[in-house]
Amino acid sequence: MGPKKTAAAVAGERKKEKVTLEMKKEIIWKHDGGMRVTDIAREYGRNPSTIGTILKMREKILATDAAKGVTRIVKNRPAVLEEVEKLLLIWIEEKQRAGDTVSEAVICEKAKALHADLIREQPGTSAEPEVFKASRGWFDRFKTRSGIHSVVRHGEAASSDVPAAEDFAAEFLELVKTEGYVPQQVFNCDETGLFWKRMPKRTFITQEESRLPGHKPMKDRLTLLFCANASGDLKIKPLLVYHSENPRAFKKHKIDKERLSVMWRSNSKAWVTRVLFVDWVNLAFGPAIKQYLLDNDLPLKALLLMDNAPAHPKGLEVDLLEEFSFINIMFLPPNTTPLLQPMDQQVIANFKKLYTKELFRRCFEVTDCTTITLREFWKDHFDIVTCLKMVNTAWKGISQRNLNCAWRSLWPDCVAPSDSDAPESTVVQDIVALGRTMGLEVMEEDVCELVEGHDDELTTVELVELQAEAAQEQASLEEEEATEERLSSERLRDICQKWKEVQTFADLHHHEKHVAHDAGNFYDTRVMSSFRELLKRRIKQQTMDRFLTKEQRVEEEPSSSGPPES
Repeated sequence: MGPKKTAAAVAGERKKEKVTLEMKKEIIWKHDGGMRVTDIAREYGRNPSTIGTILKMREKILATDAAKGVTRIVKNRPAVLEEVEKLLLIWIEEKQRAGDTVSEAVICEKAKALHADLIREQPGTSAEPEVFKASRGWFDRFKTRSGIHSVVRHGEAASSDVPAAEDFAAEFLELVKTEGYVPQQVFNCDETGLFWKRMPKRTFITQEESRLPGHKPMKDRLTLLFCANASGDLKIKPLLVYHSENPRAFKKHKIDKERLSVMWRSNSKAWVTRVLFVDWVNLAFGPAIKQYLLDNDLPLKALLLMDNAPAHPKGLEVDLLEEFSFINIMFLPPNTTPLLQPMDQQVIANFKKLYTKELFRRCFEVTDCTTITLREFWKDHFDIVTCLKMVNTAWKGISQRNLNCAWRSLWPDCVAPSDSDAPESTVVQDIVALGRTMGLEVMEEDVCELVEGHDDELTTVELVELQAEAAQEQASLEEEEATEERLSSERLRDICQKWKEVQTFADLHHHEKHVAHDAGNFYDTRVMSSFRELLKRRIKQQTMDRFLTKEQRVEEEPSSSGPPES
């Protein structure tokens, strides 16, 4: 009978995570910083010989600029193909962020389109550009190199799943009946992108916009998160994510962000992330619905329905503050948003029409009976503060009837009867009339195209822009991590403990306990949580290091005591 396998041997049989190009660069940088090969090997769970091989390829690895997640460097790969794969990964991330399923066929078609665009933009391109077939072999290698997941081999991306929608609707109605929810207690939220400076294509102002110096197409995008209940009588303060934390216009207009009609947050991509979403739930959604339920003498329970976008964490209940533990979460199945998502049933579309109407009205007010041109309006009389006012007006303009009717596909019994099926307003006609008053050639179909265009797929130029922004963000993160490294774990632990003591003391002794409680929760969520997360990561890493060290000792013991007896 053979010798028993050591723990290290058993662990070694498990498939190890592939060493990505980013990891190889990290290994080289740590070695350059004075870290020993044996220590690096222990940290990454690799043999010292593997680390040595990586270090021998130092120059080649550092000179390579490949797509994020790539594990192997392939000789003689065209630079344009590397660029295609980098942009493709950003595009896939965007699709998954929106909750869409992407298939192999759709990815390959997008890869071919990106390749054609990049070849076309290269100087001195020949009349017969190089053909990139995006074959199945390429896709399999790309998938291996980049480690992408959530990709189906067959099927259409984001095609509506009718059977899944029908099954979910039955499940939803059963839950509502069992738990005794009424329409006032059931909420839905959804994000949407808004190009806040965009006008219909055939208006003259668009031609001027394209020639404005320094105009960057991605920089005028923001993301909004809307939420309301099924009865339509409670709208939650929207979350707005922009690329800048403190725009220049805020200083000019002396804006207090805490008093805005939206919850203002920022990151370089203007995306809703998990952290920002949890922030919104605890600071805006939770307090608003709790107060609403108490004011209306309703039981303290609520249901939040949302899609499976990556920003919506599956374990959201764990992240809720204790006072909001009465909130339950339910997720829509993949590819059912067009069929079931209430916010997607003309609520967000109507918001964008109302926003466009406000944009035209603002333009008319500024330029009417003046010598101000549209170009001057765009440059000197329209900024993000004006945009926020229009967002607030448009969101207020969404009627209770509109919000209630949006649940017709999922919960028809909650929709209040109406005396008339006629449309509530003629927003599109109003936009066209305002445009023609200003001498702009705009048609109803142009407005509809604009509303749909806010959610259009990003162009190659916009993907390149996002890639550049991602690189800038990565540089900022590395600088932030360097700052974190200067904080010792002991110091972090001490500060977190002291904060806990301060919070407990204030809760017990402050003469206005609810004030102390709310202020403490706000500071805890917005400030101290990041320090706690850093400390948790440190503790987890230290635990892993001790585990690897222990396994290494187990692996070395047999060799020091000689071969086992037979």
